[in-house]
Parts: sequence; C-alpha cells; structure tokens
Amino acid sequence: KSCIGTKFTSQFGDLIADLAIEATTTVGVEIGQGLTDVDIKNYIKVEKVPGGQLEDSRVLKGVMIKKDVVNPHIILLDSPLEYKKGENQTNVELLKEEDWILLLKMEEEYIEQLCMHILKFKPDLGLTDLATHYLSKHGVSAMRRLSKSDNNRIAKASGVESDVGTGAGLFEVNKIGEEYFSYIVNCKEPKACTILLRGASKDLLNEVERNPQDAMSVARNIIKNPKLVPRGGAIELTVLAGLKQKSSSIEGIEKCPYEAAAVAFEAIPRTLAQNCGVNVIRTMTGLQGKHANRENYEGWQGSEGTKSSCMLLRIHDIVSGMKKKQAPGAPPSKLKVETEADADSEQILAD
Repeated sequence: KSCIGTKFTSQFGDLIADLAIEATTTVGVEIGQGLTDVDIKNYIKVEKVPGGQLEDSRVLKGVMIKKDVVNPHIILLDSPLEYKKGENQTNVELLKEEDWILLLKMEEEYIEQLCMHILKFKPDLGLTDLATHYLSKHGVSAMRRLSKSDNNRIAKASGVESDVGTGAGLFEVNKIGEEYFSYIVNCKEPKACTILLRGASKDLLNEVERNPQDAMSVARNIIKNPKLVPRGGAIELTVLAGLKQKSSSIEGIEKCPYEAAAVAFEAIPRTLAQNCGVNVIRTMTGLQGKHANRENYEGWQGSEGTKSSCMLLRIHDIVSGMKKKQAPGAPPSKLKVETEADADSEQILAD
C-alpha cells in the first residue's frame, strides 16, 4: 500500500494491493533452494476494458483473449497451416487450364492433410494462423493471428508441455461493452493470469494501469526476498533499547557515547508521539518497555494515533542516515541528514 498511497488510486489501495498479490502469487514458480521466480512481464497481462466501476476489476486465473467447452484439449502451433512456398525463386509453367486447377487442388489437399494430423489428438480448441475452415468442419474453434506472447501465456495457463495442453478448465466468449473477448480460465494449475481493469473511460484506465504495475513489482520483490522493515519508529526504539542495554554494562565515561546515541534515536518516536497529541512521557515509557521485552515491531500508527505492530514495504521511508556531499578537493563540510529523495533504498538493516 505504501508504493501506491500517493498515486491516483490511493483510495482504492486495498483493491490494487489485492490484485497485485493475487496475480504475482499465481505466476510464481519455484526454482529450487527456496527461491521463487516471478515473471510479471511475460505472464501477467493487464487488460483495460472501459465501462463499469473500478471495483469490478479482478484477476482471471488464465488468459483473456463461441462456445463453451468444458476441459478443452489445446494444441499450440507456432507455424502457419498453409502450403509452404519455395525458399528461393520458383517458376511454374502451366500449359493448360486443368493444370492450374490441379495445382490449387494440391495446395488444398496439403492443408487438409495437416489438419487431419492435428485432429488425431482430438482437440477442442486449435490456435492457428490459417485453415480455420477445415477445423470448424470438425467442431474445432480456431483463433487467427494470435501473438507469440499470448501463445506463451496460454501455454503456461493450460499446462502445455510438448504437444497437447489439458489443464484448461473452460473456453468461452463473452461480450464486454461493444467488444468480444475469449476466455481460457478455471485452469488446474495456472502459471499465467490476466488483470481485468474496468473504469469509466480510457483515460482513467491508462492512469490506473500504472498503479498495479508498481504494486506487482513490490509484491514480486517480497516473494523473491521476503524481508520487511518495521515502521512507526520501531527501528529507532529497537536500537534505543539495545544501546541502553549496552550502556548499562559499561562504567565510567565510556558509556557516554551510548547514552548520547540513545537520546538521538529517541527523537523520531518522540516526535511521532507529539504529532499524535498524546501523553509523550507515558507513551514513550510504554513503548520502551515493550521493546525491552523483545516486542521489536511495536511502533506508532500515525494515521490513527495509536500504538500498533507496524510493517513497512518502502525501505527508505524510515531507514535514513548521514551523508557527506562535497566536491573533490574541497574542505570537509557539515554533515547533512538525508531526505527521502536522497535515501538509498539498498541500505537495509542487517538481520
């Protein structure tokens, strides 16, 4: 939600976040050693259909590309069903009209023979470039001029390996607005999906489209590397508790740096408490007591002004530091606290 909180669809944060999580978890593939590969570029397609409300948007566990076919057998072809032309220049001399008719008949017989080989697999849905006439005569639906990316998504969704895919649950054609869309959904173990976005106009959908892309990128990173950073001053309170515990075991002047650092880290949660308008002393005492008991995720929920267990997805919202900026050869300058724009998102606290 943090990555889309400042964008156009911030009021629909729960909806966009749910769409992104459902889509990324669908296409996630385990590659061994506890690692998961999530290819959101090739196997998640965002389909924008004007009309309806934004709340009508949903994730299709399959591909959105007239008849209902239950448990179809799918054959994917990456070559056209047509008479193969010569690779070099070919000359044909015809002396009689019957020779031309015979030549056309040979091409038709060749295409029909290819279709008969396909029909041996008893498919219900054939995705080819041509030859729809012969396939339709045997009750096989066919789509012409399907893009390679859609072909790959159908293969992932229907479980195609080397020949026939039988993992698809339902093929149907539905009309949305003024256009017809084909669905291959209810797949057994889909590894491709489609996010169907609905909205009042194309301009609205073009603006909304950017938000699921950002949310899916965040969800992908969490799936591939599931590590989060707590917010609401929880990091500073945890470091504060550790510094106080360390300083208690040191005597003399050597404990002064630890105490000074603890006071500095206390500034952020104290400021958050003051902004919420609560009793600062009582609140800080309660939070420090919880962090002393290893409740390290306790922080401030700023929007509600209450103490709660907080997690943060955007690392640089809280993780900040000191950074020195000066020209080469210039004398040492005063340290400057990083702003959010200058913060390095790769500065992640150690486990």
